[in-house]
Amino acid sequence: IDDHDFAMRPGFGGSAIPVGIDVQIESIDSISEVDMDFTMTFYLRHYWKDERLSFQSTNNRSMTFDGRLIKKIWVPDVFFVHSKRSFIHDTTMENIMLRVYPDGNVLFSLRITVSAMCFMDFSRFPLDTQNCSLELESYAYNEEDLMLYWKQGNESLKTDEHIALSQFFIEEFSASNGLAFYSSTGWYNRLFINFILRRHIFFFLLQSYFPAMLMVMLSWVSFWIDRRAVPARVSLGITTVLTMSTIITGVSASMPQVSYVKAVHVYLWISFLFVFLSVIEYAAVNYLTTVEERKQLKRRGKS
Repeated sequence: IDDHDFAMRPGFGGSAIPVGIDVQIESIDSISEVDMDFTMTFYLRHYWKDERLSFQSTNNRSMTFDGRLIKKIWVPDVFFVHSKRSFIHDTTMENIMLRVYPDGNVLFSLRITVSAMCFMDFSRFPLDTQNCSLELESYAYNEEDLMLYWKQGNESLKTDEHIALSQFFIEEFSASNGLAFYSSTGWYNRLFINFILRRHIFFFLLQSYFPAMLMVMLSWVSFWIDRRAVPARVSLGITTVLTMSTIITGVSASMPQVSYVKAVHVYLWISFLFVFLSVIEYAAVNYLTTVEERKQLKRRGKS
């Protein structure tokens, strides 16, 4: 190692060095609608060839090292686009593995947890489907110096069979690639880890839809109460109105403050309108009843 300058990439001055990537996803730790982000833990593996690390071997066996050698050699500077927080696991040592083969091929593996942005659309919430992606890119080396690619195409992205989320079905994982342009530095290869999430509807049926439906049905009970029973009908109407307000406030507090209307709010506000109209209906009935009674009293007085 001391005989070479590892500050420069392999094959500097020639064609771009190809760096293969494969990912094994261990878990999706959380999805946050309020912050519009997700947290994912996975193994990130890099493959490239650096002839400066080649060595003589009679049995063609590789050598494996931990993270203490990484600072002495050249490694790809892959970063995560739109990431908010990320860290390499370090219990009991840094979860870093370096494997060097006699011909100079290198395998560099990390265990990482990343929190990244996911631009979500809640217009159909809670019947929504979200498309999220984690994007990988070289920070310093553009496409003229480094070529990122999926090592085995779509097979480069592997997932744990036991991945599950409390609020979502994970419908699909896929890998794709593209280019990103920056006006000051040029074109860069970019890799995408795409996954599609479909929300569990049953939780929201129990939390929002069924209670709202029951409140509307409860407000209709006042239609069968005698119109002269003012305390009973008023207390029932006010109680259902306040309960609907609480349900709407609870749903809004758990969602991001977006500028468009969500499907769940359309349902809840229509339910609130039915409950509110039941109170207005009794007010109208009570007023008309009072007017009718006054007319009857005037007729009796004249007679």
